[in-house]
Amino acid sequence: MSGIQAPPGPGRRVLLVGCGKVGTRLGERLVGAGAQAFGLRRDTAALPPSLTPLAVDLLAPPVGELPTVDAMVITLTPSLGAPERADGYLVALRNLAAGLQAIPQRVVLVSSTRVFEGRPGEHPRTEDDVPAPASAGAEMLLAGERLATELFDAHVVRPAGIYGPGRERLLRVVLEGQTVDYAKRTNRIHETDLVRALEAMLTVAAPPRLVHAVDEAPAPLGEVVAHIARRLQVAPPPKLATAASGTVLSGALLRTLLPALRYPSFVDGYNGLIAMRERAVSS
Repeated sequence: MSGIQAPPGPGRRVLLVGCGKVGTRLGERLVGAGAQAFGLRRDTAALPPSLTPLAVDLLAPPVGELPTVDAMVITLTPSLGAPERADGYLVALRNLAAGLQAIPQRVVLVSSTRVFEGRPGEHPRTEDDVPAPASAGAEMLLAGERLATELFDAHVVRPAGIYGPGRERLLRVVLEGQTVDYAKRTNRIHETDLVRALEAMLTVAAPPRLVHAVDEAPAPLGEVVAHIARRLQVAPPPKLATAASGTVLSGALLRTLLPALRYPSFVDGYNGLIAMRERAVSS
């Protein structure tokens, strides 16, 4: 495979494979910059009209060739397919490769920092650290990274816990008074900054081969829910008594790609979510 390729600037064609919430937001940004974006997923009914829909189930070889594009972003998940198809994620990647007329100049695979779940500790893990998956899902993510690199020479983005509008699980946890493991080390990325990072991976001349999409404020989960409770003016959720667990991840490399995050910490991000919620309630 060749090395650095010309970035897919305005007017280029981009294939968004999986094209869920993140892929759709990315596609709308790219179209706004002058690109043509194809949204590939099983059911395309929810895609906005700005994206060209491709209704394809990658658990079977595509019928006919997929469009020739300059770039491709893959946001498939290990849970793809029926329970009996434990290999569905890898099958989908192989079927995708078989359906392409040519490998795009730039391919980005969205994986997850879950590949470090078996390596807890306070020492920040960087892209140079060796992953340590501890579950079948994390093992599959890592296998997908390796296969996408083999098939497409893919660049890999590993986001931590994604949150933002429509991804408000922790708000519900606090409001419902669910028990929380306060000592668990956590990392996260606001969906807005993840989409910006993916756009940068497509458009800069020499993106990293692997980057962790995490904000600047890893924190124990207790700090996060305590802040949310203060802003919501409710009691903090009850504590689950456990020893510290979880992994701290470094976002230093991401900062070379995105020098300024819109939401550099959970404080910025959840303040924004809570403000949106309050506006919705009062309207």
